[in-house]
Amino acid sequence: MSDIKSELTHKAEALEEIIYSYLPQVQGMQSTIFDAMDYSVKAGGKRLRPILMSETYRMFGGQDDVINPFLAAIEMIHTYSLVHDDLPAMDNDMLRRGKPTTHAKYGEAMAILAGDGLLNFAFETASTAFDKADVNLKHVARAFRTLSTKAGVYGMIGGQVVDVESEKTGQEITEEKLDFIYDLKTGALIEASMTIGAILAGACDAEIKEVEEVAKNIGLAFQIQDDILDIEGDEATLGKPIGSDEKNQKATYVSFAGMENSKKEVKKLTDQAVEKLHSLGRDDEFLTELMNYLVYRNN
Repeated sequence: MSDIKSELTHKAEALEEIIYSYLPQVQGMQSTIFDAMDYSVKAGGKRLRPILMSETYRMFGGQDDVINPFLAAIEMIHTYSLVHDDLPAMDNDMLRRGKPTTHAKYGEAMAILAGDGLLNFAFETASTAFDKADVNLKHVARAFRTLSTKAGVYGMIGGQVVDVESEKTGQEITEEKLDFIYDLKTGALIEASMTIGAILAGACDAEIKEVEEVAKNIGLAFQIQDDILDIEGDEATLGKPIGSDEKNQKATYVSFAGMENSKKEVKKLTDQAVEKLHSLGRDDEFLTELMNYLVYRNN
């Protein structure tokens, strides 16, 4: 386990160099927004989505830097979603990754604008892939469309809508609805990460579909594990308060299925993802290690 954690740290640091290189300079009359965007992205994190994208790209033989703008873009979109999730109108959290949340540091209005800025700048960044020399324009266009769809109303935002409506109006949470929320709210960006990696590397349609199914399982397992950690996790290790789901009277997989069944489901989903990954017949050693690590992570 220590080996995979060390390797993840190394890969995250290497990817951060790429991600940070795309952030705007903190200057000009609107420098506050640049500073808030910079703070939000650099506040830390596992960089799981860029790692999944990069490793899937490598697994299918991708070698050039056409993927770099997408690595930065997916992390910007993920970060903006966290900035908005933490807002008083949503989860009202004051701490993330051991630091004040963006609205706690810059105020609510600037946090909203920082999130908006990161979302827009993500697509501006991804679009620079079209300018790369000898790029396959069809692959880049498909990757760009995938990023747009998975981040939007048919993806992450759509899942967030159902989540907020269920929480605020007291609508009954069914297993079907919870799976829908998790698949879109958390799973969509993980699906985007892995499928974009496959697309840019030139994988065929059948392979891309298989990768999307792998990512769907991992996204669901990852979110259920988050639910578990919100109850059993250590606040210092997590870098954020535990018990926020209960505080916000939020339905989770644990509240629906119970702790023991939730842990079993995480393992089952991960095992299925690993089996499907192996069926592709590629060098998937690191991705397999990463997926298994997610079952036992403590933050």
